[in-house]
Amino acid sequence: MNYVWAPWRMAYIEGGGQPPGGGCVFCWAPTQPDGPENLIVYRAKHNYVILNRFPYTGGHLMIVPYEHIDDLTRLPAATRAEMMDLAAMALQVLREVYHPQGFNLGMNLGRVAGAGIADHVHLHVVPRWAGDTNFMTTIGETRVLPESLERTYERLRDAWQRLFGQRS
Repeated sequence: MNYVWAPWRMAYIEGGGQPPGGGCVFCWAPTQPDGPENLIVYRAKHNYVILNRFPYTGGHLMIVPYEHIDDLTRLPAATRAEMMDLAAMALQVLREVYHPQGFNLGMNLGRVAGAGIADHVHLHVVPRWAGDTNFMTTIGETRVLPESLERTYERLRDAWQRLFGQRS
């Protein structure tokens, strides 16, 4: 029998990745110093870019507004525009670091649409490769990631700074 060791999944299983004391993880994360603990790779004026702690694939990023709003239509125009600019930047960074063959970009708006955090809108940027959905995901409902989140964080943060300069 083979085993897949993914100790970071236990936080999700036990507590859903909630911040200490509960509350919104997307409101809490930017109050913490940037590093492998909060996984924010870039801060802009209206949004920040963070690694998904429970990723679909390696390099799975999210673009999150600082403002706690549950609906894309209620976000200010400047926040929506910056979100798209950050998505384009994320594609560049992910292409340089991981050379994906494609991408999924999307939002799950509302619980019934699959939102894990429905009360704070966010945009997923997911790099994709041929064969990245295999029997482990389909049958075993398990994802296999080739590197730790901490290493992914370092690589993406460094590439982001190299391509776009220091964080705002």
